Order: sequence, then structure tokens, then C-alpha cells
Amino acid sequence: MMKMISAPFARTRLGLALGASLLAAACLAGTVSANAAEGEPAPAAEAVPTYPIRHPHMEPWSFAGIFGKYDTAQLQRGYQVYKEVCASCHSMNFLHFRNLADEGGPHFTEAQAKAVAAGYQVQDGPNDAGDMFERPGRLSDRFPAPFPNPEAAAAANNGKAPPDLSLMAKARAVHRGFPWFVLDVFTQYQEGGPDYIHNLLTGYKEPPPGVTVGPGLHYNVGFNAGPAIAMPPPLSDGQVTYTDGAPQTVDQYARDVSAFLMWAAEPHLDARKRTGFQVIIFVLVFAGLLYATKRKIWSKIAH
Repeated sequence: MMKMISAPFARTRLGLALGASLLAAACLAGTVSANAAEGEPAPAAEAVPTYPIRHPHMEPWSFAGIFGKYDTAQLQRGYQVYKEVCASCHSMNFLHFRNLADEGGPHFTEAQAKAVAAGYQVQDGPNDAGDMFERPGRLSDRFPAPFPNPEAAAAANNGKAPPDLSLMAKARAVHRGFPWFVLDVFTQYQEGGPDYIHNLLTGYKEPPPGVTVGPGLHYNVGFNAGPAIAMPPPLSDGQVTYTDGAPQTVDQYARDVSAFLMWAAEPHLDARKRTGFQVIIFVLVFAGLLYATKRKIWSKIAH
């Protein structure tokens, strides 16, 4: 008996639910029509702002593409910009002085890398008396941080500690919508981080009329978390003196330090791409040999 009643009962409940939904929709439509008739505008959904305001441009990096590799001169200029401008606030805790002489990097000689390391004072110890002491840096030392701890860094920068730059070129990028993220798989686009950093460093502008920037903030059209950023403009034309004749402009400084940060985040990019190309050649040759072997063995056998 229950089986005979349950199906009609379920259909009845479904009909009641649909009827209630249609009645609610009709009431809502009537309310909107009444408001329109009385001259009251219908409530509109507020537009949600998207950031960054200026989307990063795909820069012509030397390390882009399957056969790309780092530009040694650019990496050396980028290190100079980091040392003279960025190192006063930002650390690079995963980079050692010896890395400056590694293959595929800025190509400092070992003597040059030792000279760079010796220009820093590094805390070491304890000594025989149990005390910590400072000594000149060595190739095995990491780049020293400008502040002893994150709390001290935040206290010196309006309550916000500057982020470490070791992996910044891999940690920061702007999402690329469809169909770009699909095409990136085939073009091997991986320069989103350097593109974003360059866009950020060149994105400081005067706020447009009607835009209020809070105290301690700076309007930046390249920042991906809002219209303003706590970091003041770090670069200005003529700030860093290049000796190779490269332009001494904000755009060039931003481009060079972005490339240097990409190398810091992926120092073995050149070797990885070279190995990948060799593997592709090996696979193609191996596939050709397998096909020739198959033809040799099975061509005269009926099947």
C-alpha cells in the first residue's frame, strides 16, 4: 500500500515546491516592475575591481622559449641593482656567494665572487669564549639579511616586513585567463614572474582624480593585491651607474633586476633546457630505431 501512495505523494510535493518558486518569482517581478513604474532604479550589482590595474606585458626576455638562456651582462647589471637598491630592505636567504660564479649565472670569476663576499660582515661563532663575532664573508656564506629577524624588519618598514626575494620570480605572477593558459602549455611560457616584477617596478603613478591612497601607501597600477602598495618607488633614472653603456633608466633597471631574480629563483634554467632538448632528440632517434626494427622483423611475416 505504501508503494502505491509514495510516488503520487512525491509528485504532489514536487508540484507544490515548483508552484511556490513560481509564485515567489512573480512577486519579485511585480516588485521590480512597480519600482520602475514609480521611477525608482532597480538595484544594480556593484562592479568588483580586479588587480593589477595594468596587466603585465610579455617582455622579450633572453631566457624565454625552448632555446632561451640567461644574458650574462643583464644578470650582472641586475645584481648591481639588487645590491645598491634592493638589498637595504630585502633578503635573499637561499642564495650563496658561490652561486655568483656558477655556470649559467652572472659568470663572476671565483676571485670576483670572493671579493663580493669579503665586502660583507657575517656573524659567526661562538668562539672559544662562547661569544658570537663578525668576520668577512666567504663563498660558502649566504647573502646576509639586512635585518636580524622579521620583527625588526617590520618595525623599520611601517609594520610590514619586506619579503625575501630568493624565489620571488616564481612566487609572483598574474593569472592568465582562457585561452592563454592553454597556449602557455605549448609555448612553455614561464616568464610570468619577471613580467609581473617589471610591471610592478614601473607601475608607480600619481593617483587619478577621485582615488584616495591611504597613509604610507603608494599608488601602483602593477600591484596585484590592490591599487596601492606599502613599498615606496625604489628606482629612479640615473640611480645606478652602469659601466657597459646600458641605459640608466627605471625601465632598464626594472628589466635587469627582474632577470636577476628569475636566475636566483631558477639558477639551472640553462642546463634544464639543454638537457630537455637532448632528451627530445634521443627519444626521436630511439623511436626511429624502434620503427626500423619493427619493419625489419615483421615486414616479411604474414599477419
